[in-house]
Amino acid sequence: MGNSDETLEKLRSAVATLEQISEKEKSGFINLVSRYLSLGAEQIEWHKIQTPTDELLLPYDTLVHSPQDAEAIKKLLDKLVVLKLNGGLGTTMGCTGPKSVIEVRDGFTFLDLIVLQIEFLNKKYGCNVPLLLMNSFNTNEDTQKILEKYSTSNIEIHTFNQSKYPRLVVDDFLPLPCKGRTGKDGWYPPGHGDVYQCLVNSGKLDMLLSQGKEYVFIANSDNLGATVDLNILNHLIQNQNEVCVEVTPKTLADVKGGTLISYEGKIQLLEIAQVPDEYVSEFKSIQKFKIFNTNNLWLNLKAIKRLVEGDALKMEIIPNPKEVDGVKVLQLETAYGAAVKFFDNAIGINVPRSRFLPVKATSDFLLVQSDLYTLVDGFVIRNKARVNPSNPSIELGPEFKKVGDFLRRFKSIPSIVELDSLKVSGDVWFGSGVVLKGKVSITAKPGEILEIPDGSLIDNKEINGPEDI
Repeated sequence: MGNSDETLEKLRSAVATLEQISEKEKSGFINLVSRYLSLGAEQIEWHKIQTPTDELLLPYDTLVHSPQDAEAIKKLLDKLVVLKLNGGLGTTMGCTGPKSVIEVRDGFTFLDLIVLQIEFLNKKYGCNVPLLLMNSFNTNEDTQKILEKYSTSNIEIHTFNQSKYPRLVVDDFLPLPCKGRTGKDGWYPPGHGDVYQCLVNSGKLDMLLSQGKEYVFIANSDNLGATVDLNILNHLIQNQNEVCVEVTPKTLADVKGGTLISYEGKIQLLEIAQVPDEYVSEFKSIQKFKIFNTNNLWLNLKAIKRLVEGDALKMEIIPNPKEVDGVKVLQLETAYGAAVKFFDNAIGINVPRSRFLPVKATSDFLLVQSDLYTLVDGFVIRNKARVNPSNPSIELGPEFKKVGDFLRRFKSIPSIVELDSLKVSGDVWFGSGVVLKGKVSITAKPGEILEIPDGSLIDNKEINGPEDI
């Protein structure tokens, strides 16, 4: 790539001509690129990694219970802001628009449930917990329209935007929009690590501080388990922790998830991208790294302001190579969990698995729409009738990938309270009132349609045709 100073100067001149983004976005982008050029991809020194002690990583059960009287709870909640990351689109599940407006259950969308939960708290305790949404340029317009439906609710909703950065052409390291690609595909949102800078740039952080807010709880809008937890909030305020990461025990389904480590005496997140190749299998082992990051984070607002203004949040850069119409481009991104190591008095809390219920695919839809859960005041509550603490593993074939197809293929969602695992492949259609138990595998032969009749009970069976039902 030759001289990186020269490369950067060329890039700086090119970026200066882009009228679609603000001066703050331009300088943020140049900072990111120059850090990348001087560092390359950073890797961790493996021998320095330690397992966090109980002082740094607290078991949830050891937290002191928050005060029980309503007045004390109101005082706690009045210090809190809830922020949901709302930059993602529903494209992988065949939906248009923001992912948060997909209907999850009983006609409610992700966003409806989030609003219902906060409304419930504000009403019950007479507090004012505001909701912030960080949108991307992909979701902002649609989200603004959708928010009109909550205009009469007892909840303040604020939105701000993630940065819009130009994609970099790999060949000459110049912005793609300078090559005449000024449409949406010339740009990208630089990962959710952008949240801190954008909170400050948008003026939202100062607004919240002036309202007496102290902590923000940040989570993905598709994690249905990420609800306000009074015990965690109370602990942070009592112990003056500037940040808390929620982690939970790893199962075989989570081997790629980031984990929490102790490194040079501080806790920090370790993501698979930072792991040197020769240690990847060790990283995935459940024996050595027993927990993973849920992406639920609690942070002190004043600390965010201090670190952003001091330009101290130098999070690991994740290079994300893409291709746009045959042109190889690079997106430089950061993740918000990577900022943990810059905060003082940082802790992790090992929370119950119920606080991690993300809906990433239609197989997750099957879980949350089934009798495994019920909906109470916007909270998704797990059915006590299920004995097994972990959820059934569900594998649906490509015919079920899009939400529309998924809904068409189930006349009603089967009962799965006693299911261990389900594998469906081929052109399979489910009747209503089907009950699945144990280990179930259903395969339609190529070119054949397999219909599961209404009211079928399938218990520990492998089904390869109508004769097996």
